[in-house]
Amino acid sequence: MAEKTKKKNTVLFIFLSLICFSFQQAVAQSGSLTVTTRVTEEVADDFKPEGRIFLFVSESRMAQPWRNSWPAPGNMIFATNLKNWKLEEPFTFDATTELSKSVEVSLNQIPEGSYTIQVFWAQNREVSGLNTPGNLYSESVRIDLPENRELDLPLKFKTEPEKLASHPLLKKVDVISPVLSEWWGKEVRIKAAVLLPAQFLESPDKKFPVRYNIAGYGGRYTRANSLVQWNRNFMDWWQSEEAPQIITVFLDGYGPFGDSYQLDSENSGPYGTALVEELIPLIETQYRGLGTPESRFLDGCSTGGWVSLALQLFYPDFFGGCFSYSPDPVDFENFQLINIYRDQNAFVNEYGYLRPIVRELSGEPVISQKDFIQFENVLGWNNAYTTSGGQFSAFTALYSPKGEDGLPKPLFHPQTGKIDHEVAEHWRKYDLKHFTKTNWETLGPKIQGKIWIWMGDMDEFYLNPALRAFDQLLQQLDNPKPDAVIQFSPMTGHCKGYNHREVLIQIGEKLKR
Repeated sequence: MAEKTKKKNTVLFIFLSLICFSFQQAVAQSGSLTVTTRVTEEVADDFKPEGRIFLFVSESRMAQPWRNSWPAPGNMIFATNLKNWKLEEPFTFDATTELSKSVEVSLNQIPEGSYTIQVFWAQNREVSGLNTPGNLYSESVRIDLPENRELDLPLKFKTEPEKLASHPLLKKVDVISPVLSEWWGKEVRIKAAVLLPAQFLESPDKKFPVRYNIAGYGGRYTRANSLVQWNRNFMDWWQSEEAPQIITVFLDGYGPFGDSYQLDSENSGPYGTALVEELIPLIETQYRGLGTPESRFLDGCSTGGWVSLALQLFYPDFFGGCFSYSPDPVDFENFQLINIYRDQNAFVNEYGYLRPIVRELSGEPVISQKDFIQFENVLGWNNAYTTSGGQFSAFTALYSPKGEDGLPKPLFHPQTGKIDHEVAEHWRKYDLKHFTKTNWETLGPKIQGKIWIWMGDMDEFYLNPALRAFDQLLQQLDNPKPDAVIQFSPMTGHCKGYNHREVLIQIGEKLKR
């Protein structure tokens, strides 16, 4: 008996020693971070006393961590709202500051490693998201932890408006939208970039077909710069006789809650109406578009893939074809891995496991839905994803009704993930599979020959199951029999098949046919 007791005590001693060692290791492998900021003279005239202040702590070596708010491992965001912040007063981030956090780590528990640190002051409340004109930010510094560090990072810089590159074939469109301005009760402008074909300048009387390109999430009209300034191969081809003579319009992803998705919504306003009744007629008149549905095409990838398909379905008489790549969920029974109509929780599946929202091409999960939403919660000035300016902020603004607080009503609770099925029913009218099935009798004849979709069958955002379901629906429909072309590429990821040049060639071939 004594021998057994001795053995038990030995095991207990070893167990407790391991716990103490693990605790000491944990303490040794974390550091305390204190960051003080203030407004400098350089930006004092632009300073506003109310906003949301952010501290970015990132393992990434990006020069501007605030531009990398993606919820990847090693990225941490701490934030809080400030009212009546006086110009001369400093603000300090430390372990005692009450902060909203993207990860369950305090500023005295940051794991050992090298980090880039930056402070950001989001004072532009006109639009959700950080990359809007008039916000302030500090320089970034690279530090090593676990040493305790105290940093001084004053706000010195201001975010500037987007600028379009200078090129004879590239034109900026920036106009007041009467329909949006009336809806919001203030001036609202819509923008686009127009890339003209080579023959536009050579043939002043010629009219051209038009391609309307929609960006991946949040892409601005200035993405045209990357082609004009940095893609010499594309521009050499674009200005050659080989390229199809098609005007390309880069639509702007700007919206009050993130990307507008170019459609009417109860929260963002009539962006779809503004597009088809104001912006497109103006562009096609000013830049000699043919102005017919048969000469008007849509394309894009990811968000742009969904928007191009949605516009073709919702405005079937207005557009002559869409080329959709890796579209966002086209079926809300497969909203990534969530069935919004049946499931009870967005974060945890019916088996009790956290739902992944991002995976590697091999299938290995990378980020959970819960962690993804927590990042957006921190970015939102109401501590919820509904004002983050991120992906789920835009989804909610488009699909949801307006809540009693005047903000988009969330599909699921920002902290618990519990799904509101009343809101889910409101989302149905934007469920493209449901819309197509419900309206096929009148919609079907109008979209014959107009739908082309590509998807990687290992899409990193789990978008392929929704398109599979959409494809299965089309195979079951009749009168007329759908002729949509849907291609799945095995072991291929998100947007890997997308290429500006290839899309233009596809449109050129369709015009020839």
